[in-house]
Amino acid sequence: MALPTEEYEAALDRAATRAREWLASLATRPVPPRRDADSLLQDLDGPLPDEGSDAAAVVDMLADAVEPGLMAIPSGRFFGWVMGGTLPAALGADWLTSAWDQNSGLRYATPGTVVVEEVAGRWILDLLGLPDGADVGFVTGGTMANFTGLAAGRQQVLTDAGWDLDRRGLTGAPRVRVLVGAERHVTVDLALRYLGLGEPEVVAADDQGRLVADALQEALAGVTGPTIVCLQAGNLHSGAFDPLETATTLAHAKGAWVHVDGAFGLWAAASPRLAHLTAGVERADSWATDAHKTLNVPYDCGIAIVARPEPLRRAMGSHASYFIPDEAGDPMDKVPELSRRARGVPVWATLRCLGRAGIAALVDRLAANASALASGFSGIDGAEVLNDVVFTQVCCAFGDDARTREVTARVLADGTAWMSGSQWRARAVMRASVSNWSTDDADVAVSVDAVRRAVAAVG
Repeated sequence: MALPTEEYEAALDRAATRAREWLASLATRPVPPRRDADSLLQDLDGPLPDEGSDAAAVVDMLADAVEPGLMAIPSGRFFGWVMGGTLPAALGADWLTSAWDQNSGLRYATPGTVVVEEVAGRWILDLLGLPDGADVGFVTGGTMANFTGLAAGRQQVLTDAGWDLDRRGLTGAPRVRVLVGAERHVTVDLALRYLGLGEPEVVAADDQGRLVADALQEALAGVTGPTIVCLQAGNLHSGAFDPLETATTLAHAKGAWVHVDGAFGLWAAASPRLAHLTAGVERADSWATDAHKTLNVPYDCGIAIVARPEPLRRAMGSHASYFIPDEAGDPMDKVPELSRRARGVPVWATLRCLGRAGIAALVDRLAANASALASGFSGIDGAEVLNDVVFTQVCCAFGDDARTREVTARVLADGTAWMSGSQWRARAVMRASVSNWSTDDADVAVSVDAVRRAVAAVG
């Protein structure tokens, strides 16, 4: 039966129109949602209708109902958490990915999208200076990228210890010790919990959140047996990078697997100006990053990279009689999912659109905007920038904790910009994460003015 293309055309036309209206509104709309979840639920809730509705009308219903509850995350004035926008090529490719509707788990079955992802993976390795031949898997986000890299690490260190994880599971296995910096991201702990490895052993961090190499050396001195060391490329609050080269050398000397959580910071390696921050990162065993952060592709698109394919494919691979395996390997051998959309396609589109120079310029621009925000904050009476602004993160305080929280609350209520409150090194802070490709000088200026107004209002 032929597809009813006229129904697709009407629905897609309405979706395109509403998407364009949304994108056009970002330049001037307040960043916070205009309505909260409870009030939206009153409008949307109710019994499922007995009769269906026209597809195009449903698209309009959806847009009308949801739009007041949307956060302007793609705005150049959104600095909350670490969330990028979406580059035009990435958005167009993402729409195609949905239209194509390819289950990109098997190379034989969906070669078009799988090959695009393979090329994108090789480009990523080249851009970040990571080993040729490493496996690259496209997962949902940073949590699953960490999970995937650490699963490969667990597989390898237990194999090295003579334990058959596939056959015997974890019950009775040698303890896998996991060492982490005191300021690692919570998703590392979450991934370890998923993997049954329990709480990690904490190594001291310095005043910028960097793991202290001497403390790691001391912690490793008493380590025997299977060991994983987790390092960080880009601290959530300061943007600082662990001493990757020194720490990796120390860990490998003890036979440990080294995993790097580089959710947003790993992309510093793509910039000649900032690559010094990631010196030695290529010597690790696995890496995690999020393409929807620094690279600015749509949700969801984490990237898991493992230097040695064999432990990754043992940890993730599966086989069934109805699969048609490819000798080159299949995407489902590199990620936790069998079925998934081709989320690497927008990554390819972004890399192809920007090229090597464009990616470097994107990363440099994000870091420059963070420095400009920090400079603007420093010119406000009573404001104190607490971190060395080396990448894309800025943490600011405005006196005591109560006053900092009040200033942050007023910034959010103002709606011009969004900067999230947090707690760092026992102080309340207002944190700005610069992740959006579209942020420009004007966005920085009006955002600094919004903070200045908030400080003046607090008094």
